[in-house]
Amino acid sequence: MTVAVDQTTGDSTEVPTHEVEISDVAAQKVRSLLEQEGRDDLRLRIAVQPGGCSGLIYQLYFDERMLEGDHVRDFDGVEVVVDKMSVPYLSGASIDFEDTISKQGFTIDNPAASGSCACGDSFH
Repeated sequence: MTVAVDQTTGDSTEVPTHEVEISDVAAQKVRSLLEQEGRDDLRLRIAVQPGGCSGLIYQLYFDERMLEGDHVRDFDGVEVVVDKMSVPYLSGASIDFEDTISKQGFTIDNPAASGSCACGDSFH
């Protein structure tokens, strides 16, 4: 469990954690993007949504909200949030960041996915 403090009331509550990992390279990229935005109130949210040619797609975005049932882990100042419905689909997943001549962006390695489409944007 993680303890979260409500910024308006100062109350602390226990928040469940998830099993998603984030590499040091990806965490540094998130920090860099947040610094560019000039925001320190955002978290990296990863979710699984219906869609894509294989049935499910990943959503990876910055979010200022904490929703009921969210699971949170802190990686040296980078909070990664997963909603309660996505937690089972992302158990053991890892987020990395690639910056090569052929690819630039965040990648998700998910051992819970039984297969993916040819483009790699969706899974089942």
